[in-house]
Amino acid sequence: MDLGIAGKAALVCASTAGLGAATGRALAAEGCRVVFAGRRAELAREIAAEYPGCVGLAADLSTVDGGLALHAAAVDAVGALDIVVLNSPPPPAGRAAGLDPEALTAALASLVLAPRAIVEAALPHLREQGWGRILAIGSSGVHSPIPGLALSNTGRAALAGYLKTLAGEVAAAGVTVNMLLPGRISTERMRALDATVAQRSGRDVADVTAESLRSIPAGRFGDPAEFGAVAAFLCGGPASYVTGTAVRCDGGMLGTL
Repeated sequence: MDLGIAGKAALVCASTAGLGAATGRALAAEGCRVVFAGRRAELAREIAAEYPGCVGLAADLSTVDGGLALHAAAVDAVGALDIVVLNSPPPPAGRAAGLDPEALTAALASLVLAPRAIVEAALPHLREQGWGRILAIGSSGVHSPIPGLALSNTGRAALAGYLKTLAGEVAAAGVTVNMLLPGRISTERMRALDATVAQRSGRDVADVTAESLRSIPAGRFGDPAEFGAVAAFLCGGPASYVTGTAVRCDGGMLGTL
């Protein structure tokens, strides 16, 4: 399928590894001029060098100022953005009871306020040209909060509320706004979470991973490239009537539609 996005300028936040990198690679393979960005600037540049017209930038996505600086640097590098993929470094795991207010403030800055700042900066151009794609990489915790991930559950749900509201406001301008929710995708983040659960429960990591695997009807963990392919579709021309929704890529893991 021709996604019709060759030559489009795309910013993929937090794209030096995992789902962000997979999404950026999928867009670059479609011919987009992708800005790969993250704290590991050298890695961002290494990935970008694999694709013509792509660039890698350093980014601090933990603050509003960092988000605005990234947007400005991305526009300088590839021109006004047509596609914005929001992604944030994951906050620490932890329980809801006794949640540290400072940790919550930091999580909301990274998961909600910085992404919102990037969106607001990109919106005038998207509206003016009558075409745009805003996609947030979320979490299955948006639909079913994940035990032990209180900060992530709270921040990503707040971002979902903002994006759903925004989608209704910009749809007539040809701008779509969606979230893509991963389930158990084989990334370093997933493996780190399994290690944390194992340590806290006094179990072997292999047992924790095997238990998780049994909860997935597909019988396997997802590949990051599979996630990236769905993300690229949602950023493409054929998805022009898909907006204001959260799409899951989870192998059937959650027990709800």
